[in-house]
Amino acid sequence: MKLQNSLFLLLLAFWLAGCGQPEEPVAETAAKATLDDFELVDRSVYFGNPERTQGRISSDGKMMSFMAPLDGVMNLWVAPLGDFDSARAMTNDKLRGIGGHRWAFNGRNILYVRDTGGNEDFHIYSVGLDGNEAIDLTPYENVRGTFVGGSHRYPDEYLIGINNRNPSWHDVWRVNVTTGEKTLVEEHDRFGQLVADLDLNIRLATAPTPDGGQQVFKKTDDGDWQEMFKIEPEDALTSGPIGFTEDNEHFLMLDSSGRDKTALLRVNINTDEREILAEGETADIGQVLVDPVTNEPLAFSVEHKKREWNALSDSVSADLDKLRGSLGGSVSVWSQTRDNSLWMVASDSSTEPLTYYSYDRGAGELTKLFAARPKVNALPLNVMHPVSIESRDGLELVSYLTLPPHVDPDGDGRPDEAVPMVLAVHGGPWARDRYGYSSWSQWLSNRGFAVLNVNYRGSSGFGKSFLNAGNREWAAAMHDDLIDAVDWAVAEGIAQRDKVAIAGGSYGGYATLVGVTFTPDTFACGVSIVGPSNLVTLLQSIPPYWKSFLDSFTLRVGDISTEEGQQFLRSRSPLYKADEISKPLLIGQGANDPRVKQPESDQIVSAMQENELPVTYVLYPDEGHGFARPENRESFYAIMETFLADCLDGRSQPLEGAFEGSSTTVPAGAEFVTGLADAIEGFEPVVKN
Repeated sequence: MKLQNSLFLLLLAFWLAGCGQPEEPVAETAAKATLDDFELVDRSVYFGNPERTQGRISSDGKMMSFMAPLDGVMNLWVAPLGDFDSARAMTNDKLRGIGGHRWAFNGRNILYVRDTGGNEDFHIYSVGLDGNEAIDLTPYENVRGTFVGGSHRYPDEYLIGINNRNPSWHDVWRVNVTTGEKTLVEEHDRFGQLVADLDLNIRLATAPTPDGGQQVFKKTDDGDWQEMFKIEPEDALTSGPIGFTEDNEHFLMLDSSGRDKTALLRVNINTDEREILAEGETADIGQVLVDPVTNEPLAFSVEHKKREWNALSDSVSADLDKLRGSLGGSVSVWSQTRDNSLWMVASDSSTEPLTYYSYDRGAGELTKLFAARPKVNALPLNVMHPVSIESRDGLELVSYLTLPPHVDPDGDGRPDEAVPMVLAVHGGPWARDRYGYSSWSQWLSNRGFAVLNVNYRGSSGFGKSFLNAGNREWAAAMHDDLIDAVDWAVAEGIAQRDKVAIAGGSYGGYATLVGVTFTPDTFACGVSIVGPSNLVTLLQSIPPYWKSFLDSFTLRVGDISTEEGQQFLRSRSPLYKADEISKPLLIGQGANDPRVKQPESDQIVSAMQENELPVTYVLYPDEGHGFARPENRESFYAIMETFLADCLDGRSQPLEGAFEGSSTTVPAGAEFVTGLADAIEGFEPVVKN
């Protein structure tokens, strides 16, 4: 375009030189795009149920499974591979929907999990293709089931952990997935992880150590447990056994001891001899692809800014090349047939959201099966730009920037003018943001905001030194990283200094509360979703099955067991600085949240009300740590986008009708969000536990 304009001006100059000035010169100037030139996408497109998701194939490759709505609730479906016309629902949940699922090794049963009202007491169920009713494999009250192990050698059986005897620890049961019959295998009161070999014998276990590390034990021939080696505290979140290989004498392990980025090891259980199979260079090893029968590693991924796959076996090199060349997004292998001839793969990018394919390795053919959200795929989506931001002490903060469409016509990741921005903080904090489709990023950028996702210190995947740099730095250096990211965005001409909001869930909700209390002048407003406000009460109320992680909390957050430690935790708690809040705050909470319990939100709301500070509190009686029901998601994000429009001068949809079918309650502050008091008046919540 610039070349064409220059040529036009040159020709015009020659014409003027020969003919004189025209009486009425005409200048063609392209009108600058505005946000109104772009469609305001209905929020249900981003936050309603996906059309289909979690695609998987059976071990013989004949059948596929996926999650899809049934009467508006996510349920489990099966069909012959690629034949959606023949799909049938295997479950008929009418409340919150089914969480996750996997095929049993027999290819005839599917295992799925479900909790009640978001309480995270997950029961494990088995349903067969024969059409019989699902069997609860964990048929006890107030228990949480976990998957321990399975093997093609015993296709009808699975090892499952159940904490019915002691809520803090999971005993191991060997369960027949077709009949529900079970036998107790391992009863214990000390192990956080147990690892079985391919004959379904428990061979390895890990136990927490008082310093925040892990002790690895192996089972001896006489049934006793023998110490094998220790994982030091600095390696405890980046190291651990994965599973046994075919000979049952070697196991795979991720390990960061003696290095910063994790390596993949093969370890001999008898001699502790270790072989390094692969090492991460730019980031930790992420996913490991193994042979479905032998468990031998075939490939591994490393994800710095984007996911990259590396072959460990010549047998999959051509496959990875094919997937890289054919799919534009981050690739994941979701499931494999027993003979490894057929894969279910998914590709995800910011402009081509999660799409599932079957991949025939022998023919080298990819067949598209479905997009998770085809309505989203049909939209003109905004590009997520990976960026590196330097912290004040020199750390690289891998981050992702998404801009509204009207300010970045050339797509270079820099706006023509600074815009309002939402700093979106991920939870965990021992997790990470990654490249790919983000409903938040697309939704908020469509509303007119830049969105910046920052992997602050303490985030996982970038090596142990980066992760451990967050130890006891809650509301300190971890928060400094977020402030440095805001300063970077302002300096780069991306964000308007006085129009930056902070928002997030879980730790991201805590970071929001820290933002409006510890640094109240930085942010124009905040949105905290299930965010803890008091680190003392947070650690006093953790679920009992987190006991194996309690020493790690002491190392990484603070010591709840001493008065000195509690004083330190209070000094890092937003509740005790609530009187510093000067900007509007929106809080969302699930009443059944077992991790960040409702009092965490109640406390900060009460403190703000006592100080006559503006706070809007949205409470869902049938939700837990986040909002699973689509009606609840859409209702909260309707309130959130109106709140942000008030704060940052963005755009939003009307609130009328936004609460239909939801359990929305607003115990405080409806008057602080435009139109909310009127919209909620007379509304009767619909509670589904």
